[in-house]
Amino acid sequence: MRSYINTQHLTKEIEYPERYQSQNLIKSSVVVFLIILAFLLLFKPFGVYDPELRMHYLLICFFHALTPALVLLTYFGILNFRKVKSQIKWTLLKEYIQIGILLILIGTSSFLMRDLLYNNPNNWSWNYFFEEIRNCLVAGIFFYFFLRLSSFYFESKKGSPFVLQFIPLAVEPESKTLESNIFINTQVKQDNFNLDIHQLLFVKADGNYIELTKLNGNQITTEVKRISLTQFETQITDYPHFFRCHRTYLVNMYKVEKVSGNSQGYLLSFNETNIKIPVSRKQIDSFNNYYQELRSKYIA
Repeated sequence: MRSYINTQHLTKEIEYPERYQSQNLIKSSVVVFLIILAFLLLFKPFGVYDPELRMHYLLICFFHALTPALVLLTYFGILNFRKVKSQIKWTLLKEYIQIGILLILIGTSSFLMRDLLYNNPNNWSWNYFFEEIRNCLVAGIFFYFFLRLSSFYFESKKGSPFVLQFIPLAVEPESKTLESNIFINTQVKQDNFNLDIHQLLFVKADGNYIELTKLNGNQITTEVKRISLTQFETQITDYPHFFRCHRTYLVNMYKVEKVSGNSQGYLLSFNETNIKIPVSRKQIDSFNNYYQELRSKYIA
């Protein structure tokens, strides 16, 4: 029987996980340290031969838990620095590769400190080197998926469900009867303007001004207009596919191609630009409901 691996799922670009971001890296390292320490103290998973111990077992557990935390902190700290400088794109496959490299580094570190922890003449043998690598890979893969599943569970308890399968929307023929070009009135008559509403991707507020991001053919253009986002929104109510996803953003739901994020907030992506538009946490329920409502009418 031929096996099938969804390579498209593995190579599709995703958001860089919050747990590896610089502001969360210390927290992630502390969590890893505490979980490994508790696991080693409670289960003694790889066997303990007391005459070999150079110090109390509690201290040995401390060092074995501290090493992965420090390697994690250092490794992803360097990776974050490189990512900022070279704009590295993140995929699920890349994450698995990085975790594999990380576990090998942790296993190597555990091997290098054997002389500090154990009184054994064979500490520097290839046998113990491969044993440390093996133990790290087995335990590390288990902990990685345990922490991922735990994260999904707690995120699902925090609030509204995440749109796991976002299907881009399309306009049905009857919905195209609406005028494409509309006239927008501003507080100052000379600032009034015409707008091709079907070209509009999203609108960003900036005080009493808005920035219109449009797609004209294959060309992305932006225009700044003197009108508040609320005033603009009230003039396009005949076009229900525009959604106020954030205090400062209004998006064309027909143009959204991908949704990423979690119950703390979404990020909306478009095919034509790398800009990602946030959906605020308090708007997530409204976004989900609105998307489902539109989806029941218009699905590509």
